Amino acid sequence: MINSAGRESFSRLREKVARECATDEGDAAAQTHRPSPDPASPGHPLPLCGRGMNALDCEALLAPLAKARALLLAVSGGPDSVALMLLAARWSGRSRRAIAVATVDHGLRPGSGDEARRVGEWATALGFTHHLLTFAGDKPVTRIQERARAARYALLTQCALEIGAEAIVTAHHADDQAETILFRLTRGSGVAGLAGMAASSKLGERLLLRPLLGLRKQQLEAYCIAAGHPFLRDPSNENPAFARTRLRKLRGLLETQGLDAAALARLGERAARAELALAWSAASIADALPALRALDEFSVAARALREMPRDILQRILAAEIARLSGASPRLERLERAAAKLAEALAAGTNAKLTIGGTAVAVSKDALTMRRETPRRNTTA
Repeated sequence: MINSAGRESFSRLREKVARECATDEGDAAAQTHRPSPDPASPGHPLPLCGRGMNALDCEALLAPLAKARALLLAVSGGPDSVALMLLAARWSGRSRRAIAVATVDHGLRPGSGDEARRVGEWATALGFTHHLLTFAGDKPVTRIQERARAARYALLTQCALEIGAEAIVTAHHADDQAETILFRLTRGSGVAGLAGMAASSKLGERLLLRPLLGLRKQQLEAYCIAAGHPFLRDPSNENPAFARTRLRKLRGLLETQGLDAAALARLGERAARAELALAWSAASIADALPALRALDEFSVAARALREMPRDILQRILAAEIARLSGASPRLERLERAAAKLAEALAAGTNAKLTIGGTAVAVSKDALTMRRETPRRNTTA
């Protein structure tokens, strides 16, 4: 149920997004693109995999999905996710797996519910069970895209748990990857962030698979057009009020200087290799430390850390915080904490700090970390 405060907040959010996206309700709604079937294959409902100029090899593309027996496809109705759904419909592995489709209605634009139901009709026509997931309740009025994305993944994860899907599959592609890396680059991200989106990762208890990262957006749109299948265009993707929209326009200028999608992909691949090497090194060094690891405590001699590179110290700090308190502090906080600890270790002085629900203390003899004790409520 949405309380009165939630309704007021939601109303303000709808009004804000409506103003940002369009000048009137008609412009705010997504436009449906209805292509004609590819004349090279008249009457064919879907392009054959591996055949024709606009064909895609669905067997190779969707091979990573074979690791799961039940899949949930995230389909918004745009050309990327519609192409994913069409590919899954022709995939030979479909007959041996339970594949469902989910569409999230954020309720942030007029007509979004109708669009989600239209996607449901397309999914049903292809033989997939469809789940319409509604982003309901109190919503934020700032950082709209970021928070809507978090809510979307939460809804998809919950749906996957309820239907028993082992993996959630999204249609992120090479242009999304380039945009993500560029966005993180402008935010001063670390090596892990510059690696971009992984083709396979964990989302809570479920796998998150992105099998289309090697394809450009225009290839996926061409696939839909070759199939003669309609798709939606979200007007918010052209709204300059959003940072990612402004970055898309900036990419055109950057491409003239050589920083195109391929170059950003190379940066992501190199960052991913560097991240893997750093993570492996930190884990190996941590395992070799003469440390005490108790349920609620970590302690190690200061001399074992004194010459340690700061990035390795920072990663060991993050790993122990996660083990002791389950927290994942932001990179900036970890960097500041690691810098303070490294300075104290080098000087042989004392230092104390609290981060991620963990109390950390350094003396000339040892570094100690303890899970922070919850404060008692002394009020009557």
